[in-house]
Amino acid sequence: MPSPAVSGVKPGSDHSVSTCAVLLFVSLDTRQQAEYLALRDTIRQRGTIRMVLVPVVFIGWAATAVATAAVITVAISTLVPLLVLVAGFETIFALHMNVERIGRYLQVFHEQDGGWEHVAMEFGRRFPGGGPDALFTQLFVFGISVNFLPVALGGDTTEIVILAVLHLFAIYRIRMARTAAARQRTTDLERYTQLRDAPSE
Repeated sequence: MPSPAVSGVKPGSDHSVSTCAVLLFVSLDTRQQAEYLALRDTIRQRGTIRMVLVPVVFIGWAATAVATAAVITVAISTLVPLLVLVAGFETIFALHMNVERIGRYLQVFHEQDGGWEHVAMEFGRRFPGGGPDALFTQLFVFGISVNFLPVALGGDTTEIVILAVLHLFAIYRIRMARTAAARQRTTDLERYTQLRDAPSE
């Protein structure tokens, strides 16, 4: 791995790394260093947003479920909070996929001699199941199941069948998204490697 050098900060300084320090890799020019730091910042920011968004989604779902149940007394009122859950999951899924794609880009174009992305991917390969669920799939499946309870308890047969299909489709979508996310690292790594090694036209 190229030896990093940090400039702009004295040992023991409390200055922010993002504003007062620049991580210099010998193999990267100035433009590549700036791009590397910007993309690492993007990964950090989107990861933080994802963690904050999950409780916001579930608070919004609970509030919507209570409000719609008070105004619309029929079972179909569960569609509105279901949409909140689905929209929240799709947002988290998109954030996760984009962060992973940026990570594979950094791995292929900025960390040819090794780095964090190489280590993270190798760790996941050697120790599968050792980390938390990045998509919170079990939590969303549980939320959708709870959302269906008013239908099962108070709906007629037609409502139960139609709304059960919609809720099951939402769960199916979550399962498919989890499968796609599990394959993404390997797929994106192969594609970026092909792009890097392809002869320029």
